[in-house]
Amino acid sequence: MFVRIVKMSFEPSKIEAFLAYFETKKHLIRGFDGCEFLELYRDKENTNIFFTYSYWRAESDLDNYRNSDLFKTVWNTTKQFFNDRPEAWSVDKLMSLK
Repeated sequence: MFVRIVKMSFEPSKIEAFLAYFETKKHLIRGFDGCEFLELYRDKENTNIFFTYSYWRAESDLDNYRNSDLFKTVWNTTKQFFNDRPEAWSVDKLMSLK
């Protein structure tokens, strides 16, 4: 399993539109084959900065998602709300404590 972390910075006036749009797509993203977990975070100080954390069974599953019509639709809509370049990391999950 590995984790995909995406940092997104939004135009403040477009945050509510982003949140409303994400609400309509989150179950489709989470339900995509290979996606095992999805969360959305908001920075406490810079409230126009958000992060998604998604867990994927394999890199090929993320690649399939990134080449899907769902991703293309979601990303093309979401990027209209940005005020800065997004950043993304793929990391291996080494440990989790509960």
